Amino acid sequence: MTIYFYSTREVPYGCFSNFSAHGFELDEYWWPTSEHYFQAQKFIETAPEWASKIRHAKAPKIAATMGRDRRYPLRSDWEAVKDEIMYRAVLQKFTIHADIRAILLSTGDEYLVENAPGDYYWGCGKDGSGQNKLGQILVTVRTVFQ
Repeated sequence: MTIYFYSTREVPYGCFSNFSAHGFELDEYWWPTSEHYFQAQKFIETAPEWASKIRHAKAPKIAATMGRDRRYPLRSDWEAVKDEIMYRAVLQKFTIHADIRAILLSTGDEYLVENAPGDYYWGCGKDGSGQNKLGQILVTVRTVFQ
């Protein structure tokens, strides 16, 4: 069986979304969501003041929009490190929050898919042909706790 997730409002798997309100401390800062962390890391070296503003964004959707702003230069190694950065954020989120870790573990060996119609990298995309990197990372994190 495959478990699809996307919206934070989906019970019980909304916590798998990077927009879920499960904050954590990582790299000496508190991050309201894994989305905040991920988007800020794009600019941590090239525009640290912008990264800080992303960390303080009022909502994950705002952090995501800010992270896509190309007025600020991305770190030069972004494409090489983005998967590892996402892994670190997701691992920390599920390490800190036992309640959602239990939900992740309850999925057993099921395949997890971010059902994001507009995202062919992190999600499955509209037609299901996406790479589903977030789902793969969640499966990897799940094995850490099994």
